[in-house]
Amino acid sequence: MSVKPQVRPFLSATAEFAAATDTPRDYLERCLAAIDEWEPKVGAFVSLSVDAARAAADRSTARWRDGKPLSAIDGMPVGIKDIIETIDMPTGQGSDLWEGTRTGRDAAVVAGLREAGAVVVGKTVTTEFAATHPGGTRNPWDLTRTPGGSSSGSAAAVGCGMLPAGLGTQVIGSIVRPASYCGCIGFKPSVGVINRGGSYDYMSQSSSGVLAATLADTWQVAYDIVTRVGGDPGFPGLIGPAQPPAAAKPRRLALLETAGWAVATPQAKQQLEAARDRLANAGVEIATRANDPGVAAVEAAIADAFPLSTRINTWESRWPLNAYAARDASKLSTAARNRLAQAEAMTVEDYRTALAERSHVRGLYEALAPGIDGFITLAAPGAAPVGLGSTGNPIFVVPGSLLGVPALSLPLLQDEGLPLGLQVTGFQGQDAATFALAAWLMQELGGGGA
Repeated sequence: MSVKPQVRPFLSATAEFAAATDTPRDYLERCLAAIDEWEPKVGAFVSLSVDAARAAADRSTARWRDGKPLSAIDGMPVGIKDIIETIDMPTGQGSDLWEGTRTGRDAAVVAGLREAGAVVVGKTVTTEFAATHPGGTRNPWDLTRTPGGSSSGSAAAVGCGMLPAGLGTQVIGSIVRPASYCGCIGFKPSVGVINRGGSYDYMSQSSSGVLAATLADTWQVAYDIVTRVGGDPGFPGLIGPAQPPAAAKPRRLALLETAGWAVATPQAKQQLEAARDRLANAGVEIATRANDPGVAAVEAAIADAFPLSTRINTWESRWPLNAYAARDASKLSTAARNRLAQAEAMTVEDYRTALAERSHVRGLYEALAPGIDGFITLAAPGAAPVGLGSTGNPIFVVPGSLLGVPALSLPLLQDEGLPLGLQVTGFQGQDAATFALAAWLMQELGGGGA
């Protein structure tokens, strides 16, 4: 690329909104200029709502001028993954079957964003049904490479500064992996933390989450959504401070190799090992499979995280895929039809066995909570792969989804001169503590605290 992609922070700009030296409308116009530059090359959006975004930005400008912003993210331009409903734009789910479908309502997360004053700019590309069939978006760092998926468009849009934040969802690796490839922050919260009403990613490991330019922006988007619409029914939602959690140095971290270690590139391994050594030199104790039996047990338990998660998700995909096939199977990808066939070959006992295995793995992981402050590993085996036919290998990120715990990709590493995320995971419901750890890692490893 002739121009290196740059993320576009938002919270750091709001002091100028308050001082009337900048406005949300002017900020939006800078985003729209970036969209004019990058979108023809990257293809991150399914649809744009520019006139409505400008009107919303003007309303936000007036609130900031009057000293009455609705929230810290009042005026923030955002993108909405196209499996999440919006009242003013179609929700096509990356599928020919659903193309142009309007549901006539906002999803809970979109309603929360609008109530907070955020500016919805457009719908971002997803893979078909947020699964494996790619949607054509390109990686802004190298247009010959995948941006990852399934939150492809949100990651690419944030990664090159078209937007400061976008919504994503993850059931396998659909937030953390594209964030790694596109050089932005990706946050998959604990299961249940962000309300999924109106999102078509409903499976038991699924989480709605945020991709953003900075750690602070990421927290604030999640916090301001949950303050207004809560978590999933029966869950308390995101618990933590109204501002991004302050950096907190850990006493003891665990380094997980995962099953991905066998396929990671040499430079990716070297980068993680160098980060480990820097943390150890900073006085953090590092537990590994070699020196801690509990970590070794977790490593063994998550070795089959990908096939186990696939079995669970396949059964849970039986409906609605069977309903979609009955409507018009010719408009489903080969991958979707194959997944339906696999689901129909399963029994409910197969599913129950898989759930029991998942519960066992989660128990082993949670047992480490008294002595471990968090876990680090790679967010991907290396840089984004060349080609658009695949969204890349999710092997490093699927354990966090299986476990249902908070996971963050931090843009701290590189491979082939391209972004590679350091992945941080915490314990179920301890999302704020995971952010505090991530903030310290950003400072200690050279990424800054924002």
